[in-house]
Amino acid sequence: MTNARMDDSPRLREILDRLSAMSIEDYYNPYQMFQWPDTLPEDMWWMSPELTTTFETEVAEELTREQLFALSRFESVNFYSLNVHGIRELLIEITERIHTDDFASASEFFHHFIGEENEHMWFFAEFCQRYGGKIYKQLRGGAETVPPGEAASLLVFARILIFEELVDHFNVRMASDERLDDTIRQINRIHHQDESRHIAFGRELVKVLFERFRSRATQEELDEVRGYLGRYLTYSFETLFNPQVYRDAGIPNPLEVRRRLLEGPRRHEFEAQVFRKTLPYLTKIGLVTHETGSAVPSVEAAQ
Repeated sequence: MTNARMDDSPRLREILDRLSAMSIEDYYNPYQMFQWPDTLPEDMWWMSPELTTTFETEVAEELTREQLFALSRFESVNFYSLNVHGIRELLIEITERIHTDDFASASEFFHHFIGEENEHMWFFAEFCQRYGGKIYKQLRGGAETVPPGEAASLLVFARILIFEELVDHFNVRMASDERLDDTIRQINRIHHQDESRHIAFGRELVKVLFERFRSRATQEELDEVRGYLGRYLTYSFETLFNPQVYRDAGIPNPLEVRRRLLEGPRRHEFEAQVFRKTLPYLTKIGLVTHETGSAVPSVEAAQ
């Protein structure tokens, strides 16, 4: 069975044509757009405090304002590092599918998608290396390899959509936050501009792929897909809680801090905020259930 062929989806073709035209009209050269200052002030927020993992927690009450500023710096670098890793993975998956029979109608848009994501990866990596001196490694555990089979493309594009919507939640908030340096606001503003197109495409594509998969799948296969995505949602959220960030910010016992934050009362509220658009959409189309989006296993803490 071929799940992914999209030529018989008029709505998706219309969206692809419109988004490709917008990509051309909105094109910018990131290598000329950004004016990178030598340094960024350390006595200010590098991430909106409401987006930091310690916001309104007992851990935050134990930290000085200087420590909270330091934490926001390293959490900012971790966030852009997550973008670098996520973009690298999605580029591999998109490149494997461009100009294949199943994705022939999407290939023109894929060219814009690949070009834009490559540029995003460059400016996120540039920020990390200039102002953080490194790109944080990914946390281990939880991000399972997409299993081969008829659900493979569905899971790949659902993962991409989850990743992009998580990132966009942060982008929208930080792009308009006047407490942040102009360079940080600009990066988030530009990324949101492109991601809004990618999310529109991703939502429609995931819907099409899931409708075709569901029409032929057994209940066991549906449960496997939903369970996989539930675990990926949890893993994606928990990558925001990087013990190396707490260590770099000078916070003692970083693994214990991570455990306290993930088991603390704010965790579920924060997770609901991050996925406030993602989960309702995936639930609406039937790809996840209320049970899938909650009460799923926590990934192991990275050493």
